[in-house]
Amino acid sequence: MNIVVREARNDDAQLIAELTRAAWAGKVSVTSSGHRETAVHVADHLRDGGGFILLVDEKPVGSVRWLPLDAEPDVWEVCRMGVLPEYRGSNLSQHLLEAVIHHGLASGVEEVRLAVRSDQPKLIDFYSAFEFELAEELEYTHANPLEPPPLVMRRMLRY
Repeated sequence: MNIVVREARNDDAQLIAELTRAAWAGKVSVTSSGHRETAVHVADHLRDGGGFILLVDEKPVGSVRWLPLDAEPDVWEVCRMGVLPEYRGSNLSQHLLEAVIHHGLASGVEEVRLAVRSDQPKLIDFYSAFEFELAEELEYTHANPLEPPPLVMRRMLRY
């Protein structure tokens, strides 16, 4: 199995939207806006922040994005990380998360944040293994107002 993570380009917006919808299907609550992801929305994220695509044997199987906070550009929020169902169980998502962390370190970012949906608390242990800590005092800026608020986790990159 040959695993490659590459930085997303503007012309990847449609691919990332399709990967997100496919990764969310049957896994994330149907009320999640990820099920309605569009190439236009992805292109906005890529323009304002960035993203990575995970390839296994040259096939795109997952993606992740990040956005700097408007009020704190040295803080990035990770969003829409997902791997296609048939590729789950091999810890492939760790490659995406590590790519964002390393890119943040190289870019001099102070902190990386992410949100854990209230219906997926088992992910807290996964993210904790990458030095993310619960930050109950923080709110996720991209939270869906139709759902319970997610738990926010943070990893400090600069102290």
